[in-house]
Amino acid sequence: MSNVVDMGDPEKHEARNDLFEVAPPYHVFLSHGYEVDFVSPKGGEVHFMRDPIGMISYTIKYEGFSEKTKSTLAPNQVNPDEYWCVFTGGGYGVMFDVADNASLQSIIADIYESGGIVGVGGHGSAGIVNVKLTDGDYLVKGKKIAGFPNSTETTKPWAKQGTLLPFLIESQLNQNGAIALNKENLADKHEVVVDQRIVSTMFLPSAALVAKEMINLIQ
Repeated sequence: MSNVVDMGDPEKHEARNDLFEVAPPYHVFLSHGYEVDFVSPKGGEVHFMRDPIGMISYTIKYEGFSEKTKSTLAPNQVNPDEYWCVFTGGGYGVMFDVADNASLQSIIADIYESGGIVGVGGHGSAGIVNVKLTDGDYLVKGKKIAGFPNSTETTKPWAKQGTLLPFLIESQLNQNGAIALNKENLADKHEVVVDQRIVSTMFLPSAALVAKEMINLIQ
């Protein structure tokens, strides 16, 4: 999770976590009997964009979502050996404080190299794009990873046509050796991509499907 609320510009462009890319996967993991912890660079409360609807409202009220997201763990409180997967949802904040956080990157690498599963949704792919494994290679090298396309970032006003962003996800994925997939080269932008224990999607309605595919892999 990200602790960021806005992009730091005078207009305070939105950068909170995307509720629709976090709550549904959380519900899927819980409904299959798994325990879930939240971690953020600073720990403590994290914030969301979008209003809860439908199943998300149920998750927030009855499944402990609010309690956990008001008191997320800091990286030094996480023992990677206790986890079989790590999932990162979107919202622009991930690009600002997760993508360059060495402690979180180390946790992700440890879980993956121990045979665990890594999942991302939307801008969540920014959270793994810079992760390096113990051999010095990037986690994403040689793998198909879905993420937001440059064409969207540079034409939409959400981050001033991308000028407020520290990097562009598609460019960064390709630069670090991944095969970046998005609506420009996927037959269906809702598609969930699975490659070598990394599960990804670029489109937020598929975030819950990422969680289910992660469970399928571990089982």
